[in-house]
Amino acid sequence: MPRHARRKSKTGVYHVIVRGANKQEIFHDDFDRIKYLDLLQKYKSESGFRMYAWCLMGNHVHLLMKEGSEDISLVMKRVGVSYAFYYNFKYNTTGHLFQDRFKSENVENRMYFLTVARYIHQNPIKAGMASRPHEWKWSSCPGYYGKTVYPPTLLDPHYLFSMFSPHPSIAQTEFKEFNERNNDDQCLEASSLRRLTDDEARVEIMKCLGSYEIPQVKSLSREERNTILRNVKGIQGLSQRQAARILGVSPSLVFKV
Repeated sequence: MPRHARRKSKTGVYHVIVRGANKQEIFHDDFDRIKYLDLLQKYKSESGFRMYAWCLMGNHVHLLMKEGSEDISLVMKRVGVSYAFYYNFKYNTTGHLFQDRFKSENVENRMYFLTVARYIHQNPIKAGMASRPHEWKWSSCPGYYGKTVYPPTLLDPHYLFSMFSPHPSIAQTEFKEFNERNNDDQCLEASSLRRLTDDEARVEIMKCLGSYEIPQVKSLSREERNTILRNVKGIQGLSQRQAARILGVSPSLVFKV
Protein backbone atom coordinates (compact mmCIF):
# COMPACT_ATOMS: atom_id res chain seq x y z
CA MET A 1 0.00 0.00 0.00
CA PRO A 2 1.52 3.36 -1.01
CA ARG A 3 2.26 5.88 1.69
CA HIS A 4 0.26 9.06 1.85
CA ALA A 5 2.01 12.37 2.26
CA ARG A 6 1.66 13.87 5.71
CA ARG A 7 -0.89 16.63 5.90
CA LYS A 8 0.90 19.86 6.75
CA SER A 9 -0.02 21.60 9.97
CA LYS A 10 -1.24 25.15 9.46
CA THR A 11 0.54 26.16 12.67
CA GLY A 12 3.65 24.09 11.96
CA VAL A 13 3.14 22.28 15.30
CA TYR A 14 3.06 18.47 15.52
CA HIS A 15 2.63 15.78 18.14
CA VAL A 16 5.13 13.09 17.16
CA ILE A 17 5.41 9.51 18.41
CA VAL A 18 8.48 7.40 17.64
CA ARG A 19 8.28 3.69 18.50
CA GLY A 20 10.67 0.79 18.61
CA ALA A 21 10.10 -1.86 15.95
CA ASN A 22 7.75 -4.54 17.31
CA LYS A 23 7.50 -2.49 20.51
CA GLN A 24 11.13 -3.26 21.38
CA GLU A 25 12.95 -1.16 23.95
CA ILE A 26 14.97 1.66 22.40
CA PHE A 27 16.48 2.97 25.65
CA HIS A 28 18.23 0.59 28.04
CA ASP A 29 20.05 3.06 30.30
CA ASP A 30 20.43 6.76 31.02
CA PHE A 31 23.24 7.10 28.48
CA ASP A 32 20.87 6.02 25.71
CA ARG A 33 18.33 8.66 26.69
CA ILE A 34 21.03 11.31 26.95
CA LYS A 35 22.26 10.39 23.47
CA TYR A 36 18.76 10.74 21.99
CA LEU A 37 18.24 14.12 23.64
CA ASP A 38 21.67 15.27 22.47
CA LEU A 39 20.66 14.38 18.91
CA LEU A 40 17.44 16.36 19.22
CA GLN A 41 19.49 19.32 20.43
CA LYS A 42 21.97 18.91 17.58
CA TYR A 43 19.32 18.90 14.88
CA LYS A 44 17.39 21.67 16.59
CA SER A 45 20.50 23.84 16.23
CA GLU A 46 20.71 22.96 12.54
CA SER A 47 17.04 23.18 11.53
CA GLY A 48 15.67 25.69 14.03
CA PHE A 49 12.63 23.72 15.17
CA ARG A 50 11.08 24.55 18.53
CA MET A 51 10.56 21.89 21.17
CA TYR A 52 7.59 22.45 23.47
CA ALA A 53 7.39 19.06 25.22
CA TRP A 54 8.97 15.63 25.21
CA CYS A 55 8.89 12.36 27.09
CA LEU A 56 11.25 9.42 26.63
CA MET A 57 9.80 6.11 27.75
CA GLY A 58 11.28 2.64 27.30
CA ASN A 59 10.09 1.77 23.82
CA HIS A 60 8.70 5.06 22.52
CA VAL A 61 9.12 8.83 22.49
CA HIS A 62 6.57 11.64 22.53
CA LEU A 63 7.47 15.06 21.12
CA LEU A 64 5.52 18.30 20.75
CA MET A 65 7.42 20.47 18.33
CA LYS A 66 7.13 23.22 15.75
CA GLU A 67 8.75 22.87 12.36
CA GLY A 68 11.74 25.07 11.59
CA SER A 69 13.59 25.50 8.31
CA GLU A 70 13.42 21.76 7.53
CA ASP A 71 10.43 19.49 7.09
CA ILE A 72 9.53 17.55 10.21
CA SER A 73 9.95 14.26 8.33
CA LEU A 74 13.54 15.11 7.41
CA VAL A 75 14.39 16.10 10.97
CA MET A 76 12.95 12.90 12.44
CA LYS A 77 14.70 10.81 9.81
CA ARG A 78 18.05 12.37 10.71
CA VAL A 79 17.51 11.85 14.43
CA GLY A 80 16.37 8.27 13.87
CA VAL A 81 19.25 7.29 11.58
CA SER A 82 21.83 8.82 13.92
CA TYR A 83 20.39 7.15 17.01
CA ALA A 84 20.04 3.76 15.29
CA PHE A 85 23.72 3.94 14.26
CA TYR A 86 24.70 4.66 17.87
CA TYR A 87 22.42 1.91 19.21
CA ASN A 88 23.56 -0.79 16.79
CA PHE A 89 27.21 0.00 17.43
CA LYS A 90 26.80 0.07 21.23
CA TYR A 91 24.78 -3.14 21.47
CA ASN A 92 26.36 -4.93 18.48
CA THR A 93 23.01 -5.40 16.77
CA THR A 94 21.71 -5.07 13.21
CA GLY A 95 18.35 -4.44 11.60
CA HIS A 96 15.64 -1.88 12.09
CA LEU A 97 15.41 -0.22 15.49
CA PHE A 98 12.36 1.95 14.87
CA GLN A 99 8.99 1.31 13.32
CA ASP A 100 9.05 2.03 9.62
CA ARG A 101 7.55 5.49 9.95
CA PHE A 102 6.96 7.77 12.90
CA LYS A 103 3.40 8.83 13.70
CA SER A 104 2.32 12.44 13.89
CA GLU A 105 -0.79 14.54 14.28
CA ASN A 106 -1.30 18.21 13.56
CA VAL A 107 -1.81 20.54 16.51
CA GLU A 108 -3.89 23.37 15.12
CA ASN A 109 -5.21 25.26 18.15
CA ARG A 110 -4.11 26.40 21.59
CA MET A 111 -6.42 24.16 23.61
CA TYR A 112 -5.26 21.01 21.85
CA PHE A 113 -1.67 22.18 22.22
CA LEU A 114 -2.13 22.24 26.00
CA THR A 115 -3.93 18.90 25.93
CA VAL A 116 -1.04 17.25 24.08
CA ALA A 117 1.53 18.79 26.43
CA ARG A 118 -0.35 17.41 29.43
CA TYR A 119 -0.84 14.04 27.74
CA ILE A 120 2.91 13.80 27.11
CA HIS A 121 3.86 14.80 30.63
CA GLN A 122 1.39 12.34 32.19
CA ASN A 123 2.66 9.39 30.11
CA PRO A 124 4.94 8.10 32.91
CA ILE A 125 2.05 8.29 35.40
CA LYS A 126 -0.24 6.24 33.16
CA ALA A 127 2.58 3.71 32.72
CA GLY A 128 3.03 3.44 36.49
CA MET A 129 6.55 4.88 36.40
CA ALA A 130 5.86 8.02 38.46
CA SER A 131 3.18 9.41 40.73
CA ARG A 132 3.57 13.03 39.55
CA PRO A 133 4.69 14.34 36.14
CA HIS A 134 7.88 16.11 37.27
CA GLU A 135 9.23 12.96 38.94
CA TRP A 136 10.10 11.51 35.51
CA LYS A 137 13.33 13.29 34.64
CA TRP A 138 13.27 12.17 31.00
CA SER A 139 10.50 14.57 30.09
CA SER A 140 10.24 18.32 29.69
CA CYS A 141 7.98 18.65 32.74
CA PRO A 142 10.76 19.48 35.25
CA GLY A 143 11.78 22.37 33.02
CA TYR A 144 8.29 23.86 33.21
CA TYR A 145 8.37 23.52 36.99
CA GLY A 146 11.58 25.52 37.29
CA LYS A 147 13.78 22.48 37.82
CA THR A 148 16.81 21.22 35.93
CA VAL A 149 16.09 19.65 32.56
CA TYR A 150 18.51 18.05 30.11
CA PRO A 151 19.62 19.47 27.78
CA PRO A 152 18.74 22.92 29.13
CA THR A 153 18.50 24.63 25.74
CA LEU A 154 16.22 22.01 24.11
CA LEU A 155 13.02 23.26 25.77
CA ASP A 156 11.17 26.33 24.47
CA PRO A 157 8.73 27.07 27.34
CA HIS A 158 7.69 30.65 26.57
CA TYR A 159 4.91 29.89 24.09
CA LEU A 160 3.15 27.53 26.49
CA PHE A 161 3.57 29.89 29.45
CA SER A 162 2.15 32.77 27.38
CA MET A 163 -1.16 30.90 27.23
CA PHE A 164 -1.55 31.29 31.00
CA SER A 165 -0.07 34.65 31.98
CA PRO A 166 2.54 37.24 30.91
CA HIS A 167 4.01 36.90 34.39
CA PRO A 168 6.35 33.86 34.53
CA SER A 169 5.66 32.91 38.16
CA ILE A 170 1.89 33.05 37.68
CA ALA A 171 2.12 31.15 34.38
CA GLN A 172 4.19 28.43 36.02
CA THR A 173 1.72 28.02 38.89
CA GLU A 174 -1.32 27.92 36.62
CA PHE A 175 0.30 25.50 34.18
CA LYS A 176 1.30 23.18 37.01
CA GLU A 177 -2.31 23.01 38.17
CA PHE A 178 -3.47 22.29 34.61
CA ASN A 179 -0.72 19.77 33.97
CA GLU A 180 -1.60 17.66 37.02
CA ARG A 181 -5.36 17.80 36.63
CA ASN A 182 -7.15 14.46 36.28
CA ASN A 183 -8.37 14.02 32.72
CA ASP A 184 -9.53 11.69 29.96
CA ASP A 185 -7.26 13.20 27.31
CA GLN A 186 -7.31 11.27 24.02
CA CYS A 187 -4.40 12.04 21.71
CA LEU A 188 -2.71 10.36 18.79
CA GLU A 189 -1.60 7.21 20.58
CA ALA A 190 -4.96 6.55 22.17
CA SER A 191 -7.06 7.43 19.15
CA SER A 192 -5.03 5.33 16.69
CA LEU A 193 -5.58 2.04 18.49
CA ARG A 194 -8.66 0.72 20.27
CA ARG A 195 -7.88 -0.31 23.83
CA LEU A 196 -8.93 -3.80 24.90
CA THR A 197 -11.44 -4.19 27.69
CA ASP A 198 -10.19 -6.19 30.67
CA ASP A 199 -12.23 -9.21 29.56
CA GLU A 200 -10.75 -9.03 26.06
CA ALA A 201 -7.29 -8.50 27.54
CA ARG A 202 -7.55 -11.61 29.71
CA VAL A 203 -8.41 -13.73 26.67
CA GLU A 204 -5.39 -12.41 24.76
CA ILE A 205 -3.07 -12.78 27.75
CA MET A 206 -4.12 -16.39 28.23
CA LYS A 207 -2.94 -17.09 24.69
CA CYS A 208 0.57 -16.06 25.77
CA LEU A 209 0.66 -18.24 28.89
CA GLY A 210 0.71 -21.71 27.39
CA SER A 211 -0.07 -24.19 30.18
CA TYR A 212 0.05 -21.55 32.93
CA GLU A 213 -2.86 -19.72 34.53
CA ILE A 214 -2.87 -15.96 35.13
CA PRO A 215 -2.40 -16.24 38.94
CA GLN A 216 0.72 -18.38 38.44
CA VAL A 217 2.70 -15.78 36.49
CA LYS A 218 3.99 -13.79 39.47
CA SER A 219 5.33 -17.00 41.06
CA LEU A 220 7.31 -18.19 38.02
CA SER A 221 11.07 -18.01 37.77
CA ARG A 222 12.40 -14.68 36.59
CA GLU A 223 13.35 -16.05 33.17
CA GLU A 224 9.96 -17.70 32.55
CA ARG A 225 8.05 -14.70 33.84
CA ASN A 226 10.00 -12.22 31.75
CA THR A 227 9.52 -14.29 28.60
CA ILE A 228 5.76 -14.24 29.17
CA LEU A 229 5.73 -10.53 29.95
CA ARG A 230 7.62 -9.73 26.75
CA ASN A 231 4.99 -11.66 24.79
CA VAL A 232 2.16 -9.97 26.64
CA LYS A 233 3.61 -6.53 25.86
CA GLY A 234 3.20 -7.33 22.16
CA ILE A 235 -0.59 -7.60 22.44
CA GLN A 236 -2.18 -4.82 20.39
CA GLY A 237 -4.51 -2.58 22.37
CA LEU A 238 -3.22 -3.71 25.78
CA SER A 239 -1.62 -1.08 28.00
CA GLN A 240 1.28 -2.04 30.23
CA ARG A 241 -0.54 -0.82 33.31
CA GLN A 242 -3.58 -2.93 32.36
CA ALA A 243 -1.36 -6.00 31.86
CA ALA A 244 0.25 -5.46 35.27
CA ARG A 245 -3.13 -5.15 36.96
CA ILE A 246 -4.50 -8.35 35.39
CA LEU A 247 -1.32 -10.36 36.07
CA GLY A 248 -0.93 -9.05 39.61
CA VAL A 249 2.59 -7.69 39.10
CA SER A 250 3.96 -4.16 39.41
CA PRO A 251 3.74 -1.84 36.38
CA SER A 252 7.48 -1.13 36.66
CA LEU A 253 8.21 -4.85 36.28
CA VAL A 254 6.22 -4.97 33.02
CA PHE A 255 7.83 -1.76 31.80
CA LYS A 256 11.42 -2.89 32.44
CA VAL A 257 11.14 -6.28 30.72
